[in-house]
Amino acid sequence: MLRIAVPNKGALSEPASAMLHEAGYRQRKDRRELVLVDSENEVEFFFLRPRDIAVYVGSGKLDIGITGRDLLLDSGANAEEIMQLGFGGSTFRYATRPGTASDVKEFGGMTVATSFSGLVSRHLAEHGVEASVVHLDGAVETAIQLGVAQVIADVVETGTTLRQAGLEIISEPILTSEAVVIRRREADTGEPKVAQFLRRMQGVLVARRYVMMDYDIRAEQLEKAVALTPGLESPTISPLHHEGWVAVRSMVPAVSAQKIMDQLYDLGARAILTTNIHACRL
Repeated sequence: MLRIAVPNKGALSEPASAMLHEAGYRQRKDRRELVLVDSENEVEFFFLRPRDIAVYVGSGKLDIGITGRDLLLDSGANAEEIMQLGFGGSTFRYATRPGTASDVKEFGGMTVATSFSGLVSRHLAEHGVEASVVHLDGAVETAIQLGVAQVIADVVETGTTLRQAGLEIISEPILTSEAVVIRRREADTGEPKVAQFLRRMQGVLVARRYVMMDYDIRAEQLEKAVALTPGLESPTISPLHHEGWVAVRSMVPAVSAQKIMDQLYDLGARAILTTNIHACRL
C-alpha cells in the first residue's frame, strides 16, 4: 500500500486535499483524522505538519509527500522534488531597514532572523557570507525593531506588511516556492503505485488548464478553424447531417477559451460550447 504524507493544516492543506479528491482519492471529512486508508486505491494518507513531511519521506518511513519547496529545502532531509503542483506559490526574500544593506554580500557580521534557518544558512554560505542566523517561529517582522537582528528573511507576497514595519526588500529572491510532490532521493519513481499517483496528479493539472470545446463549422472554413483549435494531437472532426457542415471537438487552454470562441464565431462557427474537464490521461 502506497503511504502518502499530506499537510494537515496551513495554506497547503485544503488545496492539496482538493487536488487529491479530484485525482480520485478519498480524503478525510474530520480534520482531526491523522490517518486515512483508501483501500480501493491501495493508498494510506498521513496528515502531518507541513514542516515534518520532508523528514518522514526522506527517512523512507513514507513513500511520497506533498509539501512546499521552501519547507523541503529548509529541512535538509534526504528527499527531492519530483512534481510541481501549481498552488501555494510564494517568494522568499531578505528585508531590512533602508540604508542597512543593498545586497546579500553586505550581510557579513550581521544577524539574520528567519523561520527558515536551514534554507537561509545555505543561501548565505553559497554567497560566501559569514552571518549569524537566528531561528524564530512565526512572524519575524519585529525582529529588527526589537534588536534581535539587522536583517530578516521571510515569505513575501505584496511587501505591504514589510513596508508597514519600516522595512524594504533587498537583493534577489532567495527562493520561489510552490507545493510539490517529494520522494526520497534515489527511490524508484517508476514503481507502479508511485507512477500511477503521478499520472493522476498530472491529469488533474492538465484538466485544470484546459476545457473541451465543441462547435459546428462550414467545411470550407475548417482549416482556419482547426488552426485556432489544434488540440493536443489533433481535433476530432465529424460530418453533420446538414451537408457542408462538420462538428469539431478539441481541447483548448482555458485562459484563452473566450478569445478562441470569438474568433471561431467570426469564421462562421456556431453552437460553440465549452465544458470543464474533470480528469484526463495524456
